[in-house]
Amino acid sequence: MKILQIISSVEPSGGGPVEAIAQLGQVFLHQGHAVEVACLDPPDAPWLKTFPLKVHALGPGITGYGYSPNFVPWLKHNAGNYDCAIANGIWQYSSFGTWLALQKTSTPYYVFTHGMLDPWFKRTYPLKHLKKWFYWPWAEYKVLRDAQAVLFTCEEERILARQSFWLYKCREIVVNFGTAAPEGNPLTQRQFFLNRFPQLRGKRLLLFLSRIHVKKGCDLLIKSFAKVAHLDNSLHLVIAGPDQTGWQSELQKIAETLGIQQKITWTGMLSGDLKWGAFYASEVLVLPSHQENFGIVVAEALACGVPVLISNKVNIWREVVTEGAGLAANDDLEGTTQLLQDWLALSPNQQQVMQQNAQRCFLKHFEVNQSAQSLIKIWKSQGTQR
Repeated sequence: MKILQIISSVEPSGGGPVEAIAQLGQVFLHQGHAVEVACLDPPDAPWLKTFPLKVHALGPGITGYGYSPNFVPWLKHNAGNYDCAIANGIWQYSSFGTWLALQKTSTPYYVFTHGMLDPWFKRTYPLKHLKKWFYWPWAEYKVLRDAQAVLFTCEEERILARQSFWLYKCREIVVNFGTAAPEGNPLTQRQFFLNRFPQLRGKRLLLFLSRIHVKKGCDLLIKSFAKVAHLDNSLHLVIAGPDQTGWQSELQKIAETLGIQQKITWTGMLSGDLKWGAFYASEVLVLPSHQENFGIVVAEALACGVPVLISNKVNIWREVVTEGAGLAANDDLEGTTQLLQDWLALSPNQQQVMQQNAQRCFLKHFEVNQSAQSLIKIWKSQGTQR
């Protein structure tokens, strides 16, 4: 098959969807399929040089919406070169432009909403949701309605997506979703990370690895950590991720007020061996998100044999808990504190069992080859022509 992935940007700080496109694309190539990416990045964007797939950079996109006059003409002209197109995300010109270009062609397109229809956004940002309603009927509603199918990464996401707008009609399909197991030597990667942050040697590391954003519950984690930090002087919190909204300084003030600023290390965004080394150096990943569609970072932690402490707003929490690969609780201060307390109360043997369960959970549910097979099966069963 000839597959075109469409996304607003392939900048690594975009998180899970960007990583998923890269990981899936490499599997598809290995299986003999052709994969290319169309995005609205400027052609000279530095991150394009290291992206592992062929990229058509059709930007720069204008404003936060990402409008680019080059995108729709290019997609109309080249649509016939692909068996199908996959639009990743909504509320961006990349999705609306996909509909404009392909709605009357024989090339089918699919949409991954990547959790962007979760009602958490409706409840948390009511004014933004009202603005979206003015836009919804003539844009994103049509994008989803006319897609060959809208793809959800789990049943929880599919159910939640129906709760944001009463005007909602699309063909829903739940697919396997996942990531690749890390390559390289775990001991070497762990050492690489600790060499970069030598102050972390000998510490019991609790790892947060994600964007520093309000929906990720970073403030809950810091406040909860303050409640348990006294239980073991070697406990240390690592917060690894880009400060996309300028929130980090406020969080650091919270940590200072609570007297735990010396027990938190802020690493910035980690990638490659540094990222994998952070996993291997940590005893657990903590992600108390208020909304998390899938959580690629959760799957990555499990792949490393690292148990996860997550909120029950991370949509794959049921699989994690059922497999004994981690713990889940409400996305509030009480729930997050309970997660940390319950983990620290486990014996070394119990923690070791959970580590073993983590890798089994990854292989059973979230390994990227299963995801690729699931998608190819769906695309072939749905046909490559409208």
